[in-house]
Amino acid sequence: SLIKISGVGPRIALAILSGMSADAFVRCIQDNDAAALTRVPGVGKKTAERLVVELRDRLGKGDSGAAELHTSSAGPANPVEEAVSALIALGYKPPDASRMVRAIDSKDLSVEEIIRRALQAAAK
Repeated sequence: SLIKISGVGPRIALAILSGMSADAFVRCIQDNDAAALTRVPGVGKKTAERLVVELRDRLGKGDSGAAELHTSSAGPANPVEEAVSALIALGYKPPDASRMVRAIDSKDLSVEEIIRRALQAAAK
């Protein structure tokens, strides 16, 4: 998962999701575009390069996480589905992402808040 990469914690993971869409993040990794990642507040050159190197094999193969991410963005999704897609883009496996989101009370929460709470719970 994204937060297991050296130098990346829940705060930076959330900054990445706030700074770009999940699709844009996947494209940056697949295109080896570390420069685009450095435009996210809190992500420096070394962290961006580390993200690209460590995630490109997982996301570059068109694995189920990336495929699910792209299919979920085809139509309007509810906040829970968007949060799950974002967690998948961060490197969590689809079942783990779903479990993380289901574990919190997401009623009346924004996508960002759902993701924040899921990442905080995972970091404990």
